[in-house]
Amino acid sequence: MVIDHGTIVAMESIAISKFKATCLATLERVRTSGQPVRVTRFGQPVADIVPPAPSAPKAAWMGSLRGSLAFDGDIVVPSTELTRWDAV
Repeated sequence: MVIDHGTIVAMESIAISKFKATCLATLERVRTSGQPVRVTRFGQPVADIVPPAPSAPKAAWMGSLRGSLAFDGDIVVPSTELTRWDAV
C-alpha cells in the first residue's frame, strides 16, 4: 500500500515468475498509467516498480548564456599599456 499525502493507493502485486514473462509490458503499463507495481517472490516483496520522476525540460544550448555577460567600459582598446616583450 502506498500512502501519498493522505491518499491510500493499493499497489498491484505480481509474482516474480509472471514479471519475468511480462517484463516489458509491465514496465510500459507502469510508465503510462503511473501506478506502481510490487514484485514478490514467495509472497515476500522483492522490488517496487515505480514510474519515473518528471524530468526538467532541457534548455537550448544556443543562446543559453544570453543576458549573463556585462560589458564594463570600452571593449575595443587594450586593457593595459602596450609594452614590448623580448623573447629569449
